[in-house]
Amino acid sequence: MTATVDLAQLARDASRELESAPAAEILRWAVQTFGARFAVASSMQDAVLVHLVSQVAPGVDVLFLDTGYHFAETLGTRDAVATTYDVNVISLTPRQTVAEQDATEGPKLHDRDPDRCCRMRKVEPLDRALAHYDAWATGLRRVEAPTRRSTPVVSYDADRGKVKIAPIAAWSDADVENYIAEHGLLVNPLLTAGYPSIGCVPCTRAVAAGQDPRAGRWAGLTKTECGIHQ
Repeated sequence: MTATVDLAQLARDASRELESAPAAEILRWAVQTFGARFAVASSMQDAVLVHLVSQVAPGVDVLFLDTGYHFAETLGTRDAVATTYDVNVISLTPRQTVAEQDATEGPKLHDRDPDRCCRMRKVEPLDRALAHYDAWATGLRRVEAPTRRSTPVVSYDADRGKVKIAPIAAWSDADVENYIAEHGLLVNPLLTAGYPSIGCVPCTRAVAAGQDPRAGRWAGLTKTECGIHQ
């Protein structure tokens, strides 16, 4: 299952057939189809997707982008997830440390060119890691942002030549909260401190009650995505 055309057709067929399927069924299809060539990407905002996939594929690879700019709470959540759930957490790092990037690009690239910073510290490390897989899952949900409203449960990631799976795309905020409560899942402490969407420290701020959950990401800029899902 390495031919680009095969993966693209597979994704189209699966998108149609699994659109209304439960998240566990979508993940079961992914595991049965791709086996060890399937991984999960997690921002460590919560353990919903990690828990779901651990029930279907114990020991599955979970990819975490360690940008060098994360909140301590996010790194703590990553470590807790690694010891609590039956998954293999893999931290992906950029080619350069923050100090090395400052030396070559100038300090605070995130303020001057956030797209380039995201590309160097998020997009490129993920692209390198996904070279070892045919498919990857993400916790994207349609209610999170206008740019995500049409997110399919299965799609073809043409830029990477991979099948992309969003098993909880149709979940509401209440669905997520109920699942967390039902299973007593780990969540990033920042979620209860006014950070409904958590990214890197320099580009994330708390938001007021009732404000768009992603209003705290790249506040004051037109940027709304890091580039991973474009």
